[in-house]
Amino acid sequence: MVDPDDWSTHSPYSDPGMHAPLLDAVPTVIPSLSTVACNLVVHYRYSGLNLPPSTRNDINSRWLAVMLDRDQERHAKPLAEFREPTERLQGCCRDLSLFCVAVLRQHGIPARSLVGFASYLRPGYNHDHVIVQAYDKQAQRWVRFDPKKVTEPTKALPTPHDIPAGADAPFRTAAEVWKGCRAGNLDPNLFGGRPGSNLGGMWFIHNYVMMQLAHRYAAELLLWDGWGAMCSPPGLPGPDYPPDDATLALIDDIADQLIAVESAPPTADRRPTEALLRKRYNEDDRLNPGTSVTQYSPTLHDPPITVPIVQGGASSAPLLSPDGRIGT
Repeated sequence: MVDPDDWSTHSPYSDPGMHAPLLDAVPTVIPSLSTVACNLVVHYRYSGLNLPPSTRNDINSRWLAVMLDRDQERHAKPLAEFREPTERLQGCCRDLSLFCVAVLRQHGIPARSLVGFASYLRPGYNHDHVIVQAYDKQAQRWVRFDPKKVTEPTKALPTPHDIPAGADAPFRTAAEVWKGCRAGNLDPNLFGGRPGSNLGGMWFIHNYVMMQLAHRYAAELLLWDGWGAMCSPPGLPGPDYPPDDATLALIDDIADQLIAVESAPPTADRRPTEALLRKRYNEDDRLNPGTSVTQYSPTLHDPPITVPIVQGGASSAPLLSPDGRIGT
């Protein structure tokens, strides 16, 4: 069985740097951890607040250490102490999840982010979303939770701190959605960033399969990063959807392997599939981001730019040593 401790040390993205003591003080119990995360990050688009333009670029902070730099410049106090919503970091589900993953890893708890689509955020639509997986050593299983949902259970999400897995679950992985759409069982127009926009459909789901793969292996990239075999957003330069047959076959294979490693029962030996998937990610330049990505704008208002993804001398790919442990 794959060692959960493979995910218990920091990636360059989750490394808090000099702010490690701030994470040491954050509780790891899921409801309390989620509350602190929501005190740190406010959604740049869906908060319903008039957020200051001066902090708009928070959304591209990328590294947790940079996020905490910005927070402490504004507040200089423990992360659990109240921040006015308009003074919080502008971010999204990726940033909430990265923070929770970082806190758990800081306390030696295996954790990783999981990319997919949630049916419980808007009736009749499946929003792109990132949640957290934490390993429960007592139960010997991975627990999924959404740090954004710190309230009481709802009909759409009855167990926000232990979200079930599976093709019909409230949260479906990008790989599950891709395979469902390719088989004709799901409507790709019901999956994306928001209904009726170009930020959705098959090109978007295609890219999110690659995003799920990268996040699994501790390259917790921005959701608007592009690299390798990804397709460009409609109307922007770059490869359009659909790609060539070889690329479609690649994404099909990756989706199958992601589903296999995610859905295997706790007692199953995932090592052969995990090793093959990790090897493909590390060695195939179409799959891993290498040393730079194309950073798009989540609003598509700003032109795409090439951004180096090196922090503290470490690239985000590959982040797994031959024995499978993350870190540098």
